[in-house]
Amino acid sequence: MIWKFNTDSKIKELELKNSPVIIRVNEFTEESAKEFANKIAAAHNTGQKVIPIIIDSYGGQVYSLMSMIGSINASELPIATIIEGKAMSCGAILFTFGDEGLRYMDKDATLMIHDVSGGALGKIEEMKSSVEEAERLNKKVYKMMARNIGHPDNFFWDKVQEKGRADWFIEADEAYELSIANHLRLPKMTVDVKVDISFS
Repeated sequence: MIWKFNTDSKIKELELKNSPVIIRVNEFTEESAKEFANKIAAAHNTGQKVIPIIIDSYGGQVYSLMSMIGSINASELPIATIIEGKAMSCGAILFTFGDEGLRYMDKDATLMIHDVSGGALGKIEEMKSSVEEAERLNKKVYKMMARNIGHPDNFFWDKVQEKGRADWFIEADEAYELSIANHLRLPKMTVDVKVDISFS
């Protein structure tokens, strides 16, 4: 994503108290989720009107994703999600949490949606419990994604079922047709710094 300053010619030197916040998500870990929450909070003190979240990720831990979703839901500013390169697994889910009209995807980027991985180990009952939790999370995130883009609750669940529960790779054109992406381009952010002097 490109961003630039437009500075009034009457300004000789410029030092912003708080620079605009642009969040980049490459992984989904407890550490990255904590950093994500801190940046969401910081963005509320810059004067910016939108929080851009750039996603270029193979995915990661679903519970860390849920923490990020909580930070987005608590935001008082609109969220723009932007895919550069790829948004797979947790990245694809996070992408749908951009506000309507603010989901951008590069025309050569790729989305990938699949079931939550359980990674069950241990005793049989422990593995059963892990599988049940994975199924619960599957239904939860698929429902959230569908609601985010204005589709029926079972939209993604049914689509993945049709594909035999295999990884579902989605190119930009298809993502646009399915209303997952609103724009097939990367946005630009401009910071206007100007001087207005008035007397009354």
